[in-house]
Amino acid sequence: MTPSPEPSESVRIRRVGIVAKRGLRAASDHLERLASWLRDKQMEAVFETETAALAGSGTAAKSYSREEIPRHSDLIVVMGGDGTLLSMATRIALTGRDTPILGVNFGSLGFLTETRIDELYPALQSVIDGKATIDERAMLAADAYRSRELFDSRIVLNDVVFTKAALSRIIELSVSVSTGLVTRVKADGLIITSATGSTAYNLAAGGPIVHPRVDAIGITPIAPHTLTNRPVVIPGTETIEVRPNMTTEGDEIFVTYDGQTGYPLQKGDMVAVRKSDRCLRLVKAPARSYFEVLREKLKWGER
Repeated sequence: MTPSPEPSESVRIRRVGIVAKRGLRAASDHLERLASWLRDKQMEAVFETETAALAGSGTAAKSYSREEIPRHSDLIVVMGGDGTLLSMATRIALTGRDTPILGVNFGSLGFLTETRIDELYPALQSVIDGKATIDERAMLAADAYRSRELFDSRIVLNDVVFTKAALSRIIELSVSVSTGLVTRVKADGLIITSATGSTAYNLAAGGPIVHPRVDAIGITPIAPHTLTNRPVVIPGTETIEVRPNMTTEGDEIFVTYDGQTGYPLQKGDMVAVRKSDRCLRLVKAPARSYFEVLREKLKWGER
């Protein structure tokens, strides 16, 4: 089991990084207001470069790239949706820091950006006071090998996904764990998901919802050719090795990371996915449990 949520008493906030979804003009009016609020609390606002442009000339705050801002922040406020938060989660992990994220959703409630704009300041105050609940979300590490040589390493929060090209036929993948071969999947693709990612692409593909405090990794086929190929949940201590079986010239198999970036695989490649040593520290909404988010997002109980 991953650690239970805990108060943020160990978080000492001096500088707050502010990152908005690219082009999110709805956030513009809130950015200078947030910077002013932080200054009144004797804290420094630090903007991501494109977010600073959204804020306009009214703020004189320092700005850094998305890659650099985690190194200059004790807390990052993300304004946008789950995709923006995912991109920052990876960047924080790559810096080796434990910078917590407070996700503020613009539009419908997100699974990760679950704090609404009207809840922003109470949520920030609870972090400053050491009363906020911090979720530690397990992340996935993926290492890709070609001719047994490591050529790519990633850290993701949600999932590693193997898919076919737009016009390709069904693809075939061999999936193994430490005890040996699990299965050969013939499908449109395959999702390796963390517990947090279970409510993302995995859910749309018919995979199970896994509570984020469960130490587990999910393996979910996408539109499998054989109906007996079903989702499997395995212990978080396992390493999953996925090998593309390319038997026909023109077969194309892609791997993508959190739906953000990816590349085509070649015959003989292998991608190993395991639980990362890094985790994401996510500030919870002040008065909303995980199951409340599920009920609201999935409209449970509604007719």
